[in-house]
Amino acid sequence: MAHSHSHHHHDLKGKNLLISIILNIAITIAQVIGGIVSGSLALLSDALHNFSDVLSLIISYAATRFTRKQASVKRTFGYKRAEIMAAFVNSATLMVIAVILIKEAIERFFDPVTIESTIVIWLAALGILANGISVLLLKKDADHNMNMKSAYLHLLTDMLASVAVLAGGLLMKFYEIYWIDPLLTIVIGLYLIYMGYDLLKASTKVLMLFTPEAIKVEEIVSVLGAIPPIKNIHHVHIWQLNEQEIHLEAHVDFNKNISLQEFDKVLDQIEDKAYHYFGINHVNIQPEYGKCDSDQIIVQD
Repeated sequence: MAHSHSHHHHDLKGKNLLISIILNIAITIAQVIGGIVSGSLALLSDALHNFSDVLSLIISYAATRFTRKQASVKRTFGYKRAEIMAAFVNSATLMVIAVILIKEAIERFFDPVTIESTIVIWLAALGILANGISVLLLKKDADHNMNMKSAYLHLLTDMLASVAVLAGGLLMKFYEIYWIDPLLTIVIGLYLIYMGYDLLKASTKVLMLFTPEAIKVEEIVSVLGAIPPIKNIHHVHIWQLNEQEIHLEAHVDFNKNISLQEFDKVLDQIEDKAYHYFGINHVNIQPEYGKCDSDQIIVQD
């Protein structure tokens, strides 16, 4: 019964993501065409934001599918890094395109053009509707799944960007304030760079095998080193495989030549403390006794 429920929930989550992807692809295409026809850079920048959401949703959807794939002798970690790789590429591309849009918007300030505001208003309203439906679809799963929460936040912020574009369209239509279009483009572009930079920085840290920011290596060594009969812990490596998995690798020097059975008991304590104190769920320990080895916590290989 429990397996059946989990499988049903997994399928429903995937279905909601798929619906959101289709809605966002449709609104992205409509906004790109509308932005070109109307001459609105703000609408094009909102389309870019929507497109980034489409990529994020596809990544999230692929992640829910790939979690079913088993690791193999050629892929011992499976596809667990695919989401991080795509996040890195998407965020870097997003920042480059946002800079190009900002440059175009600055030029528009000095050479303003008339915008077909009616198209902007209707397509911004369509963006609010499509993203609003997507937000409602993903809200429940966003409360307990980091992957879904990321997709949910992307859609929520895009809905707010569409609200800004709609407000700009109304100002252009009724007050002919056309400089609002490049201004909104710059604001949305800066926001995309801000979001993209955070994502780029986070994904780079994971890809470079940096220690997660919340984890203090010295504290781990202190807590685990207090377990008898450990003499010291050195040659420590801590890295994040993906959003769910943190790995610890270390050499452990013992005070005496213990048996494998005794080591297993110590290893159980190490794994228990590593998980409950620091959230580390994969531990790989190399036991040592009387070995001529560096006792430095961090050793450059």
